[in-house]
Amino acid sequence: MEFWTDLLGSIVQTALSPTTAAFAVAAIGLNIHFGFTGLMNIGQAGFMLIGGYGFVISVMAGLGFWPAIVIAILASAVFGLLLGIPTLKLRGDYLAIVTIGAAEIVRNVARLANLTPITGGPSGIQSPNFREEFNALSPFPEGRTTILGFTYTNVGVDDWWSRLVAWALVFLFLLITWLLMRSPWGRVLKGIREDEDAMRSLGKNTVSYKLQALVIGGVMGGFGGILMSLPASINPDSFGRPTTFNLWMIMLLGGAATILGPLLGAILFFVVRLVITSVAGEFVPDSILNSQQTEQLAWVLIGVMLMLLVIFRPQGILGDKKELSFNV
Repeated sequence: MEFWTDLLGSIVQTALSPTTAAFAVAAIGLNIHFGFTGLMNIGQAGFMLIGGYGFVISVMAGLGFWPAIVIAILASAVFGLLLGIPTLKLRGDYLAIVTIGAAEIVRNVARLANLTPITGGPSGIQSPNFREEFNALSPFPEGRTTILGFTYTNVGVDDWWSRLVAWALVFLFLLITWLLMRSPWGRVLKGIREDEDAMRSLGKNTVSYKLQALVIGGVMGGFGGILMSLPASINPDSFGRPTTFNLWMIMLLGGAATILGPLLGAILFFVVRLVITSVAGEFVPDSILNSQQTEQLAWVLIGVMLMLLVIFRPQGILGDKKELSFNV
């Protein structure tokens, strides 16, 4: 009984963790790309890397917290423009190849040993300096606080302040997405997703609209990268192909082209992985599965569940089949 009680507590902590919020934010941006516009962006991790490094490098250079946020936003937007202007006439698999290639380019550039003084090279940047100004903004006093049985420091690394900011950003971007998709601009995006040629025949500059969607979703991905960096470290390999794969799984699990799909998908993704590893670690002997093999088993089962989801409910948990006529 104690195991199940502890597991329930761990589930709630995982669901509310800043990491879950960071992936939810990046998945909201990816949902604007694919779910609402039909863009096969397989490089959302690249936007996260650009935003995260833009923030960290700026703070380490002494520019301050708020200027660093602005620089991270601008860096993500510029990356979206540089990626989108020459490529958004491509569709489907061709755009997917370009975007995943661009994400790998920026990741490997960040790993270059020659850039170690700036990016930290393959080891990344580990420093409490770029978190100090963020902590200074906290309205909470020093110490620890217990809420509903969960105790964290008010300000620190794994703290209430980080959780408050991270989840406030999640709900802010959900609100922005909801407002955008109810606007004429959002309806044009959905029209492009359904039939780009028809929208072009109505006089809409579809490339411009897709570029705007790519930049807006990319900036949200950049904020996801900032949230990932706040525990006082950032590493280029944290934004590789597996990160983009996880974001796609989150979006598809919750439901593409839905407002709350990325939020539900992020929570379920991390919670399901936790449950699988915890239950297997508790009830399966080490002689059969050790901790490393249990982690691998969790990924195998998550992959199988994704396959079953795509086969039997391709619209995701919250999705609508009417929203699946993607123009890719």
